[in-house]
Amino acid sequence: MFLKRLFYLVAALSICGLIVSCSQNDKQCDDKKAAEEKSADSPSKDKSTEAKADDSVKEPEATTTGTDSKDGFVLLTDVIPDAILEIRYFSTFNFMGVRVDGYNAPIAYLTKEAADSLKAVSDDVKAMGYRLKIYDAYRPQCAVDHFVRWSQVPSDTITKRYFYPDIDKPRLFEEGYIAKKSRHSCGSTIDLTLFDMKTEKEVDMGSPFDWLGEESHPDYAGVTPEQHKNRMILRDAMVRHGFRGISTEWWHFVLKNEPYPDTYFTFPIE
Repeated sequence: MFLKRLFYLVAALSICGLIVSCSQNDKQCDDKKAAEEKSADSPSKDKSTEAKADDSVKEPEATTTGTDSKDGFVLLTDVIPDAILEIRYFSTFNFMGVRVDGYNAPIAYLTKEAADSLKAVSDDVKAMGYRLKIYDAYRPQCAVDHFVRWSQVPSDTITKRYFYPDIDKPRLFEEGYIAKKSRHSCGSTIDLTLFDMKTEKEVDMGSPFDWLGEESHPDYAGVTPEQHKNRMILRDAMVRHGFRGISTEWWHFVLKNEPYPDTYFTFPIE
């Protein structure tokens, strides 16, 4: 009799456990279904955001080994003689406050394909009364390595108030402003702005070059209508001629069909 009661007790406990398990599984399924329904009912991005999606993506990293060959590269001013060069990393007027490794001359290199496309952009904006002002183009890998070393010295914040006042230095790496690889090293990426030939000044974009913060995001809502219009003049011209932008910097553009997407180059700028 005792064994029979024990058998019924074990059977009852097993059934209870099965019921609890099924209940938990049902709850998980219900939760998943509710989440899917919520996602389906959520408002989609507006059309302007969708239009920018292809042109405002995070930078992929180059993956193959580097090379010090200049084959396939040209001096930017050989292709666009009237481009204004202000190569910031040759100077100390940059987010690190020092001349960056590998920048041995205030000149700019690009792949021939990128330079030719940029020449079309230059011709386009010149008809609107602007010239191109270049801050950076090809960037050797040793310069990127210099950025990384600088980011790992928390005490060096001499330029913080001028370039990244609202971000703790260690977060610059986490937020993607600094990375171990850069599309610039692939040779078809350019940092630039517009120069107004009438006023003989840079166009007001709402934030300076290399301002590391949300104010530099192309779609930042805090800029004035005029500043947003200026950003779009630059962006639209670049997109028309085969470049795409990224979501964090209004000045940064990559040639969509870049010839060396998986190679980062190492030759110094000189």
